[in-house]
Amino acid sequence: MAPKKRRGVQEKPEKSELPVRVTRGAAKRAANTISADLEAEVPKPELPPKKRTKKAEKEEQRGKESSEAAETKTIVIEHCKQCTSFKTRAIQVKEGLEKDVSGITVLVNPDKPRRGCFEIREEGGETFISLLDMKRPFNPMKALDMGKVISDIIDKIK
Repeated sequence: MAPKKRRGVQEKPEKSELPVRVTRGAAKRAANTISADLEAEVPKPELPPKKRTKKAEKEEQRGKESSEAAETKTIVIEHCKQCTSFKTRAIQVKEGLEKDVSGITVLVNPDKPRRGCFEIREEGGETFISLLDMKRPFNPMKALDMGKVISDIIDKIK
């Protein structure tokens, strides 16, 4: 069944026939566009010299940091998160290395660690200790003398 037609419905007039409604906001916007056109003609001043020097200083510092990063050694300690004994030994090695060797960076778990793993290595280089796929109760790791391990690593670094 077809819908019934409504009586008295008029077609909408076109937009040009509609009366223009002027509000306070519309009047303000119209005034701002006129002043904006005047401001656009005025050239904007350049940044003060202080801003330029700060940017140049930051770029110089970045260059220095990258050259210093090449001189410092980075040690990576990867330990499993399965047991807290891994974490305590990793922190012990980290603190010992940072205390005894100047200009060294020690990273603990920069990537997701492997399961049952305790590994100390130089980034992109030599591996000092690698205990992988250990099962509970982690006897190979618990048998390590951490003071001796730290002193061996320091000797190898220097």
